[in-house]
Amino acid sequence: MKVLYGIQGTGNGHLARARALVPAMRNAGIDMDFVLTGRPREDYFHMELFEGFDCYRGLSLIVERGKLKHLQTMTRNNIFEFAGDLKRLNTRNYDLVISDFEPLSAWAAKFQGTPSIGISHQKAFDYDVPKVRGYLGSRAILRTFAPTDMRLGLHWHHFNQPILPPLIEPMRPEQVVGNKILVYMGFEAVDDIVEFLKPFDNYNFLVYAKVEKETQLGHICIKPLSHTEFHRDLLDCFGVISNAGFELSSECLALGKKVLIKPLLGQYEQLCNALALQSLNRGTVIETLDHGILEKWLELPGHERILYPDVAAGIANWLKTGRQQSLQELAATMWESCDFPFTYDERFGKSLLPGIIA
Repeated sequence: MKVLYGIQGTGNGHLARARALVPAMRNAGIDMDFVLTGRPREDYFHMELFEGFDCYRGLSLIVERGKLKHLQTMTRNNIFEFAGDLKRLNTRNYDLVISDFEPLSAWAAKFQGTPSIGISHQKAFDYDVPKVRGYLGSRAILRTFAPTDMRLGLHWHHFNQPILPPLIEPMRPEQVVGNKILVYMGFEAVDDIVEFLKPFDNYNFLVYAKVEKETQLGHICIKPLSHTEFHRDLLDCFGVISNAGFELSSECLALGKKVLIKPLLGQYEQLCNALALQSLNRGTVIETLDHGILEKWLELPGHERILYPDVAAGIANWLKTGRQQSLQELAATMWESCDFPFTYDERFGKSLLPGIIA
């Protein structure tokens, strides 16, 4: 079986999912090529797993100081270049195209008649999962950005829908360092983050950011992006401060790390992620870099781990055996071994309530 795997490269969450799924697929004897879009080739790091990947500009979101810039997003994306790349990308030699919210491979498969499957958190929004009110344009983009024949949505809870648990690499938490806090807020300015953390000198903050070299500012350490070092620090930290991306929050839930999240303003998916974490009582949400909420959050204990199943092996086996199970059957099989240490509170509805300490 030969697969073209399209990965959205704008953030690191899509790559993190691929790093979990690709080894399982290779173990199942599935041959793969890779297409990545969303950032220049030189901005990717630790890409050995995807050797020989093709890189295109694709389509991406423009963010400044933690806020989605709609006008710049519309004007800076080159639709003519995208159309040209769409003609050049040949999917006809593949048995299947997998798209992790990657538009070029998804649309190429659609136009060329190649079977396709979307495997991403974004595909969960096609179902009845926690969603904030409004954002009709964003909802439409989620439906049409990377269309596929079949949709495998991933989320932290099944919400009584045919979706799958998070797709994450196997990890074991280590002995927690009680004052070690990991920070990854890729959509915030580093100076703003430093000012946010500066008053709390009883804690050691490790801030991963797009910088050239490590800088120590008292109890705050600014570190360059590194997949290996970041996950080493994740295993023994006491808590994580981040934007509301899906993959890092999934790893925190699986490791029992408390999370403080600031969803990207105007970004529908991140706002929905924040709502879902609140409805599961598994995260504290902030709208601004609020010192008062940070102080209260730092005093919280850790969370109980959620022992999610091996979703990567389950998907790889499902693909290898010709997708004989229906999506509903696959989802039911995945969730049956998962014992939740929390209760889903439907009363949150569509209302995000920042400032609740959890």
